[in-house]
Amino acid sequence: MLTAAANIINLPRVLPKEEPFQAASSEELAVAVRRAQENLLRQQKADGHWIGELMVDSTLCSDYVLFMHWLGEVDETLQRRCVSHILKRQLPDGGWNIYYGGQSEINASVKAYFALKLAGHRSDMAVMQEARANILRLGGIPRMNTFSKLYLALLGQFPWQYLPAIPVEMILLPGWSFFNIHKMSSWSRAMLVPLAIINHFKPTRELPAEKQLHELYPVGTEHNDFTLPRDGRFLAWRNFFLRADRVLKFLDGLRRRPLRHRALEEAERWMLERIGEGSDGLAAVFPAMLNSMVAPVSLLMTPKISVFSLVSRRCGTQRSTSLPSPNQVSRRNIPPCRKPLRGWWTKRCVSAAIGR
Repeated sequence: MLTAAANIINLPRVLPKEEPFQAASSEELAVAVRRAQENLLRQQKADGHWIGELMVDSTLCSDYVLFMHWLGEVDETLQRRCVSHILKRQLPDGGWNIYYGGQSEINASVKAYFALKLAGHRSDMAVMQEARANILRLGGIPRMNTFSKLYLALLGQFPWQYLPAIPVEMILLPGWSFFNIHKMSSWSRAMLVPLAIINHFKPTRELPAEKQLHELYPVGTEHNDFTLPRDGRFLAWRNFFLRADRVLKFLDGLRRRPLRHRALEEAERWMLERIGEGSDGLAAVFPAMLNSMVAPVSLLMTPKISVFSLVSRRCGTQRSTSLPSPNQVSRRNIPPCRKPLRGWWTKRCVSAAIGR
């Protein structure tokens, strides 16, 4: 049985009870500000920058365990540390949250349960029974968001047909068009472009029966329709996008897709420009980095893509530099990226230190 590891920060599982509010006097406030500024100055590095430890909930470790099993290359040492990280953050009701003091959240809970199961935890273990009961109370896998369902689909635990279509041809839309990737935020397009590649290839790994998640579907999976529900109003944005998704799926099913190959090449080129030498990961955000590693492996499934060997090589480099390895993991916490943004910390610390 796993015990609490020394590399895990002991965080409270729920918010502490609130004490009655007492307004501070001007003198007390001035003293507190001065002490905080002095503390910041003590933590400044020799070359003038500040850097703080990035902390995460259980989802980063859950996602990475899922990724290793999808890839078929499991680092047992890292998996054990991820499992310890996940178990340490399980709430008293059996679930997992996504922010400090939060309630159990369905996506985090399902992914944590799945990661533990892939890592060897049996369904009849107490920790798994408590987690399963909580997940079913929250509605089970059908209540997860589509982004999390995609990770389940990669491992054969959710039908691809019920996930939204992400046409890779969108990358060809010019900058003057009403919709194009450059009108999205940097993080959004960094996640969406790899997802579009994944959506085209739908690379699925089959799991043995003992690793599957049938028990997390409240009424089973056979003959069930997992289509997203429509809004009761006819004229609603939700219904508009659901209808658009049906059209895109119909077009995707056509045998002739004249722009698909060109779009895949452009998506590949777009990714290569951003995960080259010196990169710490696509957009420096974990979901984009994870998607960018799944997408190149998907590209390797066809010889028609011109530079798939370069994608594979750079993908391998990114795996070794951008995501935690046993030697890079802090003794207290698993970081969400290899090198936190020093400028982000420094800018805010300077503002606080000078009182602005």
